[in-house]
Amino acid sequence: MSKPQYNSLNKVSFAGILVTLGIVYGDIGTSPLYALKAIVSDKVITPDLVLGGVSLVFWTLALITSFKYVRLALDIDNNGEGGIFALFAMVRRKNRGWLIFLAIIGCSTLMADGFLTPSISISSAVEGLILLNPNIKTVPIVIGILIVLFVFQQFGTNVVGKTFGPVMTLWFLTMAIFGFLALIEYPQVLKAINPYYGIHLLANYPKGFLILGGVFLCTTGAEALYSDLGHCGKKNIRVSWIFVNISLILCYFGQGAELLKNNMGEVWPADRSVFYQIAPNGLLPLTIIIASLAAIIASQALITGAFSLINEAMKLRLIPLLKINYPTQLRGQIYIPFINWLLLGGCILVVLIFRESTNMEAAYGLAITINMLMTTTLMVIFYYYHKVKLLYIIVFGAVFYTIEGAFFLSNIDKFFHGGWFSFLISAFFVFVMYIQLRARALRTKHIAFVNVNEYKEKLIALMGDETIPKEATNLVFMSMSGNKEMIDSNIIYSIFRKKPKRADVYWFVHMEILNEPFERNYSVDTIIPQKCFFVTVRYGFKVEHKINLAMNQIMNDMVERGEVDNITRHPSLRQFNMPGDFKYYLINSRVSVDDRITPVEQFIIRVYRIIKSISLPPDKDFGLEVSNVVVETVPINIGLRQTKTIDGLHRVK
Repeated sequence: MSKPQYNSLNKVSFAGILVTLGIVYGDIGTSPLYALKAIVSDKVITPDLVLGGVSLVFWTLALITSFKYVRLALDIDNNGEGGIFALFAMVRRKNRGWLIFLAIIGCSTLMADGFLTPSISISSAVEGLILLNPNIKTVPIVIGILIVLFVFQQFGTNVVGKTFGPVMTLWFLTMAIFGFLALIEYPQVLKAINPYYGIHLLANYPKGFLILGGVFLCTTGAEALYSDLGHCGKKNIRVSWIFVNISLILCYFGQGAELLKNNMGEVWPADRSVFYQIAPNGLLPLTIIIASLAAIIASQALITGAFSLINEAMKLRLIPLLKINYPTQLRGQIYIPFINWLLLGGCILVVLIFRESTNMEAAYGLAITINMLMTTTLMVIFYYYHKVKLLYIIVFGAVFYTIEGAFFLSNIDKFFHGGWFSFLISAFFVFVMYIQLRARALRTKHIAFVNVNEYKEKLIALMGDETIPKEATNLVFMSMSGNKEMIDSNIIYSIFRKKPKRADVYWFVHMEILNEPFERNYSVDTIIPQKCFFVTVRYGFKVEHKINLAMNQIMNDMVERGEVDNITRHPSLRQFNMPGDFKYYLINSRVSVDDRITPVEQFIIRVYRIIKSISLPPDKDFGLEVSNVVVETVPINIGLRQTKTIDGLHRVK
């Protein structure tokens, strides 16, 4: 099995930049619709407030987005892939312990973002209609757009996706032009480049520290930028960010100029958009349309990202296996129905609970600050393992723990005003993944493994016993053990005790998930020449599992080397050189609760059964054809302290 070669957009090109603009910057690109508004809402417009707020936005974009993510994080790629799981996979090579919880928390908070970004982005854009008609009800319109958006996911986005880049380019140009026009009318706002104004605001403004909760909204899409590394390539992201960053800065400074020029001394209403104030009156309807399209694209990018994130979590065994559809031939495009409808339900719930984008701002940001802290921690660990200078690591950690820690503390104030929602969503996914991990650990802990070498003679005898009907020419058992000499005792029980299964060739196959995203390889160890083999198939954490196809390739390779005979042993068919058949056995170990285990373990097992009930059967995980797969259920009695030996089977510690 060879490693696939992907022509990802690693070279700077016009097409690459256009694609990058369409799929990377949706979240951060729509933040001007609500970020500055969140800073000044219900406050008297003063030079200190505006200059300080714009200054904080400018330096947040510079330090977190430009420096941490665009400059530093993009260089930490896992064979061209980025994001929390790619980063985790790289540091996991050195440490397989508690680091998994950093990835779990990071994934969970990103999923919480998936419930909020479509809601707040589309609401902020649609609320511009209020300027045209104050009596219009925006909630039904937002819900309608969300329904259409999520229903459309099942058909794929390859057709409309071609328009994402041009539309987002138009959106960034619109922001830049409107911001520049407002800026030249009041250029004094450029003083905000001086960080003094931001520091002064935090130190002297009443509850100035809490303003950081609104400031943070300007960089909420930075994590998604890193996650999309594999789709676009670092060079295209870095080049396109120059244009995006300039557009964002011009827009924020233009909004600040508008406030200082025309609204000094006024209390800024919470439901009034600052962005739409800089739009020329005659272009307001067109601006609302472009903003709405940009918000939809931002939502689409986040939905696609959520599908990819969940798919990676499934490959890493962090969540139960869910059904995946491939709506188009476009590489990497997937559709997960359960997650799609879960996101839709969550987004509609957000809209119904909070009603307006202003209220949603309170729920937004808390989860992402936690995610950024997880990324920072993994980056620190990565630098440590790769022997980066200790001084550099200390400075990096001190700077970003301070900045992101401050954002986190300021966002905690939002908890009872809406932050509780994102916290609950994050907690839900953390809970599911924790249960999955603990249940699998309990099952593995209590599964006995036996030395396969002790059963060579029995296997040979079984192969020659014609009184037992032949099960298949090639009989394949999926094994949990990654040790070529040790296999699950359940497999031996199935072969010899639970209806003896005679075959010409026995295969014990173990599937291993690699830290590299797209690597695919295998190894074969001979147990009995020509008769029994232990196969390890290795997949990267982004690769679709196809054990049946892998076994076909492995068989062909071994036939060429003369290691196995793939011709059927049935005389009537062998004369025609007919290939032998394959039959796969999956041992589904069902956890049984014993009263001698702890209440916590009993709870974990029961919840795991509920979670597993919505997951796909194990054959789907291995990519096997249903027609030649048999699933046997064998109970595991967790909590039993002693195990009786049966026919030489014994517990191996």
